[in-house]
Amino acid sequence: MINSILLAAQTVNIRSDNWSLQVGVVMILCNILALVIVRYATQDRGSKPASPVPGFGLPQLIAGACFGHIIGAGVILGLTNSGVL
Repeated sequence: MINSILLAAQTVNIRSDNWSLQVGVVMILCNILALVIVRYATQDRGSKPASPVPGFGLPQLIAGACFGHIIGAGVILGLTNSGVL
């Protein structure tokens, strides 16, 4: 019984590097891509309240940045584990 519990609690080693310029560039590119997707995928463009970025409403900007960070985290982990970063 205890052996099966230990197997279930086995840790998975995910290789990830510390922050570097390459990681930052990948995250910036993913955020730009996500903002472009959100810009054209939302129906209510530029809704109130206004944001500091022209053409975006504040909810649209926050949604795009969150979406970009989710995509960026996945891309960075994938590229790191495949050995590209």
